[in-house]
Amino acid sequence: MEEIFPFESILVISSLAVFLLIGVILRAKIKFLQKFLIPSCLIGGLIAMILRNVGLIDLPVGTLELIVYHLFNLSFISVGLTPASKERKETSKKERVAGPLGMGLMQGVIFPLQAIIGGVFTFLLIALGFDLFSTFGFLTPLGFIEGPGQALSMGQTWEQIAAHIYTNATMVGLTFAAIGFFFAFFVGVPLVDWGIKRGLSDQTQKELPSDFVKGIISKNQKKTHAGFETTHPANVDVVSFHFALVGVAYIATYGLVSLLTSILPSDISKMIWGFFFFFGLVVAVLIRLIINKLGVEYLVDRDVQKRITGWSVDFLIVATITAIELAIVWTYLLPITIISLATGVLTLLVVLYLGKRMWTRYALERTAGIFGTVTGTVPSGLLLIRILDPEFKTTAAIDLGLCSIFAAPFVLSGMLLVNAPVLWGWSIEQTLLVFAVMMIISLVLIKIFGLWGKPQF
Repeated sequence: MEEIFPFESILVISSLAVFLLIGVILRAKIKFLQKFLIPSCLIGGLIAMILRNVGLIDLPVGTLELIVYHLFNLSFISVGLTPASKERKETSKKERVAGPLGMGLMQGVIFPLQAIIGGVFTFLLIALGFDLFSTFGFLTPLGFIEGPGQALSMGQTWEQIAAHIYTNATMVGLTFAAIGFFFAFFVGVPLVDWGIKRGLSDQTQKELPSDFVKGIISKNQKKTHAGFETTHPANVDVVSFHFALVGVAYIATYGLVSLLTSILPSDISKMIWGFFFFFGLVVAVLIRLIINKLGVEYLVDRDVQKRITGWSVDFLIVATITAIELAIVWTYLLPITIISLATGVLTLLVVLYLGKRMWTRYALERTAGIFGTVTGTVPSGLLLIRILDPEFKTTAAIDLGLCSIFAAPFVLSGMLLVNAPVLWGWSIEQTLLVFAVMMIISLVLIKIFGLWGKPQF
């Protein structure tokens, strides 16, 4: 039967929704998934990936990658539009910045560390005869720290610049991002359990609540609100209003990026599209400042905006895992496995080493939060913090949000550096040397700010 209208995009999104719901059901029923607190989006994505790769369902990879790219951009724009919480406003005025500063500087250590691990192992594997492009290992920090959206954006950009050189860069980046999530949960949760058993957190409940473990709120349990109405439903639904703000920011960002690409050299122009998320974040923050200046900030509800961000991240992760081509992963199985294991293990060791020395209070909560972030995403880090601090009585969760301010110079510099061989023709050795300098600077700053003390656990 001939279709009158094209259905591909909406069917793909609807299919992702089906697998997300399957993940919700399995998380609520299977003890193993509950033990490691595996999120429904990851469960559903894994099932969809397997079914797609064995040919039982047909979900076009190109459409999935398109969804990942745009949801990644959308999530950053939504974050930029989200008003600061009352607690965050109060915390940002205080002189106690040890938590967010330490977490930010730790990302300044971990990003170059992961890049160096990836770059060195890629160099060695090429010397041993493996057919890899020179920046293969630089996709590791993009996948582990920045997440699937950035890994995909950069991989696609490299392929557009020179597809014959950076073969399958997109899929390799997505694979590193997926593996990072497994480290966040299968290593992060046992790490937290270890800390609880050693009595390193005084906020932890003896037993995690059922809704936290199963992932759904029980019938008789008190529900919390997901936001307040700031517009009258007879005029416009509050979610529609907030999503409209995201749309305005997206169009404004598209206009800005289009303008920049029209005046910049071709190679740099292609690279700019990989940083769409960053320009989107900046534009969203500017829009939020304008809203505040106009005195209508009361129309933007923090919780409603957070729901939009959460929706985009959930579907982003489902689409990311689903899009992975097992045939391509199999081709690079040994290099990906070696680099991922080395990166995951060394990241854990360094985070633990620094984390136990950087803070006298809430050391375990902050250490767990940053480990989840540098292997998965910020929501992964928040989940690990919540196990230790279910009522968010410590400042660890706020610190994780604030740390992006201090981490930004290092993360943005790192994202430029991974492109140095592509854009400026740098050698891998030269790039690795600059990454090493970046890591040393971060370590020196930790010492200068007096964050390197005696072990706390």
